[in-house]
Amino acid sequence: MLSYWHLFTRLGEAQILLPLDLLAMAWLWLGARRGPLALRWLCAMGGAATLTTLTKLAFIGWGVGSAEWDFTGISGHAMFAAASFPMLAWVALMNRSDRAQRLGIGLAFALAAAIAYSRLPVHAHSPSEAIAGFLLGSLASMLSLRGLTGSHPAVLPLWLPTALAGALLAMPVSAPAPRTHEWVTRLSLELSGHERPFMRSDLHRRLRVLPPSMERKVGADPLSAL
Repeated sequence: MLSYWHLFTRLGEAQILLPLDLLAMAWLWLGARRGPLALRWLCAMGGAATLTTLTKLAFIGWGVGSAEWDFTGISGHAMFAAASFPMLAWVALMNRSDRAQRLGIGLAFALAAAIAYSRLPVHAHSPSEAIAGFLLGSLASMLSLRGLTGSHPAVLPLWLPTALAGALLAMPVSAPAPRTHEWVTRLSLELSGHERPFMRSDLHRRLRVLPPSMERKVGADPLSAL
């Protein structure tokens, strides 16, 4: 069961979803002549990805997080899943009925929610981090999907949904392990000047060891509390 979750959770990896998103955006722009929609999706996803990265940088480099909520940063897997699958579903169903589109989008949100949950059994994130990622990604999707109801005249080429489905089936098994966390950690240390990354255990240790009157004094340099 644990192996299943480790495989399933890979559906939320940026290295798997971003190429599919960019492929769908390129077709919307060039093939469907829906440039403003592609740009809106790109901006919404870019904003969500930026905020997610900033929360990770803030914690790994400076220890900015919440021990009470067990929060060390927004889950990138949950965010990318919720920001990608609903729009990918709409692109695949854009020539179908409004009912089919709504059903597909609803199932896509359910898949994203399952991927967000999968971050818990693989011990990658806490509930607050997974929920935050799902909500942020869902907001990006809802901003992108705003006003997209009814069928659209653009002819969807068969290769596009086939490529999306094939990649989703093959890449979780064949894609190499992601290195995004390593890159974010390296950047966090370079920016903060600290020798080692701040860990989840450090966040909880600081809460247990320090009296409330001292927490404000170490806020600027969390590592001084260790």
